[in-house]
Amino acid sequence: MSRVYKVLITGPVGAGKTSFIKNISEIPVVDTDVRSTIDIGKDRTTVAMDYGLIHLGGDEIHLFGTPGQDRFSFMWDILSEGAIGFILLVDGTSPSTFPLARKILDYVLSRFPIPYMVGITKWDTGPSWEPEFIAEYLDVEPHLVRPVKAIDRKSVLEFIVHFFESYLKNGK
Repeated sequence: MSRVYKVLITGPVGAGKTSFIKNISEIPVVDTDVRSTIDIGKDRTTVAMDYGLIHLGGDEIHLFGTPGQDRFSFMWDILSEGAIGFILLVDGTSPSTFPLARKILDYVLSRFPIPYMVGITKWDTGPSWEPEFIAEYLDVEPHLVRPVKAIDRKSVLEFIVHFFESYLKNGK
């Protein structure tokens, strides 16, 4: 029997949320990227959400990506509503973003105690923190943290399948 699921993709600015969704979605991604009016280290930023859709084993998974800037944090509540799980993406090469990642994790879990995983992005682009150190910083179990290449469809698919089968579909 096929089911419909909603999964939240969240994390700080530049963690790869939009790329993650664009590289896995089976439909054209709805995004709200606009030219950034402040210096955030990139030209464009998500101001409301990203939306994509995939099918796994007959199940339909709707992916909703949050903005990464703290000033758009009101969207975290709106987009978390109805989600059965979430993926927190963290740029492993940018420890200055870890405090916001921790804030997002705590915020979402305090309002929506749902299964989650942490994806470490950009680990292959330069010196990166190891997953176990990021797990310690975020105060999460090490098995919940693993690398993912947000710009690589195969890597994103493997990550989503692992998350879905390990933490969502089996109710763990």
